[in-house]
Amino acid sequence: MSMTASRRTQAPSHPTLVLVLACAAQAMVGLDIAIVNVALPSIQRDLRVSQSSVQWVVVAYGLLLGGFLLAGGRVTDLLGRRRVLLAGLGLFTAASLLAGVAHHGGVLITARGLQGLGGALIAPAALSLVAVTFREGRERNRALGIFGAVGGLAGTVGVVASGLIAAGPGWRWAFFINVPAGIVLIVLAATGLAADRAARRSGRLDLAGAGAATAGLLAFVYALHHASTHGWTTGSTLAWFVAAGVLLAAFGWIEKRAPAPLVPGRVLRNRPLVVANVTAFLAFGAFFSFIFLGSLLMQQELGYSATETGLAWLATTMTEFATASAVGRLTAAVSVRCLLVVGLSLLTAAMVWLTRVPAGADYLTDLLPAFLLAGLGFGLCGPSVQIGALSGVTEAESGLASGLIETMREIGGAAGVAAVSAVLVAGSGLGGFHAALGAIGVLAALGAIVAAAGFRPARRLPGSRSRRPGAGLP
Repeated sequence: MSMTASRRTQAPSHPTLVLVLACAAQAMVGLDIAIVNVALPSIQRDLRVSQSSVQWVVVAYGLLLGGFLLAGGRVTDLLGRRRVLLAGLGLFTAASLLAGVAHHGGVLITARGLQGLGGALIAPAALSLVAVTFREGRERNRALGIFGAVGGLAGTVGVVASGLIAAGPGWRWAFFINVPAGIVLIVLAATGLAADRAARRSGRLDLAGAGAATAGLLAFVYALHHASTHGWTTGSTLAWFVAAGVLLAAFGWIEKRAPAPLVPGRVLRNRPLVVANVTAFLAFGAFFSFIFLGSLLMQQELGYSATETGLAWLATTMTEFATASAVGRLTAAVSVRCLLVVGLSLLTAAMVWLTRVPAGADYLTDLLPAFLLAGLGFGLCGPSVQIGALSGVTEAESGLASGLIETMREIGGAAGVAAVSAVLVAGSGLGGFHAALGAIGVLAALGAIVAAAGFRPARRLPGSRSRRPGAGLP
């Protein structure tokens, strides 16, 4: 049964509430990726954590979030979106409270890992809720545009909030703030979402496949983080990459023989889904790397304070939000393929512009044009990859498709930051930043090429001025 045909039998009664709830839940997950970055020195000082250990406050969250998203998406399909969203929100809220009261580094790192696990349940459930609540086409595209805009806004707002919280009430409030927000979202989800159908419980989770996929993704994400601090060619780094490869190969072997595989073969034969995921890997790798590298550039080379850096990002943030919000309307006239190619080309142009930034760069003339181009470019491609990934996906597999695209978002971001860090370390001073910015431009350009080659050009019906549903996607 298609997602469109069955939406009235399962969709919640209040689509606007669903969209608000899904956006708020996704924003909470996105905020916590970045909200502790500026506060790390305060955490290290207060809890007396070593320099090597304090990085795990960030790594533990990203590690479990990226590692469990695929399994979280499949569990969403099997147990129900409402049920999984409530479980994720409950775990995330409780872990936030534990992080806020932590008086030992080990407790804080454990709490951050639990936050990541909760986020791995929240993200695919929230995106899947949007997918099944709104009809495929213009209605869903507009909803996904808003959802993508809020998700993109959250990460950058997290950088700004981190500096303000660290300078104000203290780092613990970066976690305490999630507690009342989480409770409100739990109440809204419990009262505003329709109950999941009992038929969902008859499905089976491929435990062997889920275990191998999760272990492989965890090993891969950890290998990326390990490489950024220990080098790409060290024995320990290579061992982690080999372990990830073996586990993911085992996952593929298990899937071919499983009666109910975690990722059914028909899902991988969905061309828009596969192309959207590859494009997302490159696009999010480029954009997350840009946020990471741009923040370092402003603070280390241009003398910006943490607060000034956060405020400088508002140009990108607001442009991205406004553009992403309009993507749903743009898809009525322009194909996803075109939006992705244009968006990633603009992001590439922004990186080329920044490779010429001088030592005494002026914000208005040297940084602002590139920041605006990057916001416009990613505003176009962020929601577009979600629209492409969910095109033609059945309701029963919307959670899996959501988990896949969210996995590519997190894995792509981690891989991009690790690769760009290696380029930065290989250089020196401003020249190293120029080389790393050029590498980000290469990632964005590759994403544009994949989108142009992978998505089929839109076709029009003879005598019709509007595109056939799904044109440009299959």
